Amino acid sequence: MKNDNTFNKSKYMTTKIGKATPDFFERADELLRQKSYKEAASNYLNAILISREDAKSYYGLGMCYKNTKNYSKAIKYFEKATELDENYFDAFFELGICHLLQGIPCGAIKNFVRAIQINPNNPDAILQLGIAHETCEEYDMALMIYQKLIENSPEFIKAYEHKSALLMKVGKYKEASHILNEQIKRNPSDTDAFAGIGVCFDKLGKKADAQRYYRKFLQANPLSAQAQFIKSRLEKLKSLTGAKSSKFSIV
Repeated sequence: MKNDNTFNKSKYMTTKIGKATPDFFERADELLRQKSYKEAASNYLNAILISREDAKSYYGLGMCYKNTKNYSKAIKYFEKATELDENYFDAFFELGICHLLQGIPCGAIKNFVRAIQINPNNPDAILQLGIAHETCEEYDMALMIYQKLIENSPEFIKAYEHKSALLMKVGKYKEASHILNEQIKRNPSDTDAFAGIGVCFDKLGKKADAQRYYRKFLQANPLSAQAQFIKSRLEKLKSLTGAKSSKFSIV
């Protein structure tokens, strides 16, 4: 008589251990691409349970938590990925991003520096390092980083945007206008820069130049979110110019 209590290996051990990790990992990656973060996290955890030394699975798990705005857990898993692979650029980069999102710019700086050491030519990491210093109100350091990035990667428009914005923030409108002009030269389709130049001239008291650039902006971006503000300011400048002309007119 057959013993019904006999342990049936074929029933409970149909999956080979060696094949499980890539299956779980590949499925998790696909779910992450589909933005199914909860399901992706479950598959990454299964991959980790089978292979606890797989840095990519910890990284993927970190991305799931980052995308659901659970930055503390994301940091935990990104850190584990960097412990397993000390040259894991993406993990250090995402660690820096999560620290910034959590309002911990000092932690971000450390991780962006490490990312840049691994990949010195990555403009995004250098830009984020500048942003981290700016968040710490280390404006001179941030400006230096943005300028270095402009020199090394002259087609990287984000560097111009951040440098000009910071220069305007600290009241250096003339310098900001020069950077914005360089930005337009590099990317003529970036017509948002016209508004920035207009603001710079406006702040410098150069009303005619301000109006000229405000008009350029409105011509290129009539439906922009900034359009109403620019229209209002343009009308104000026109009225001020008109009042000044009438004051000196001969009756």
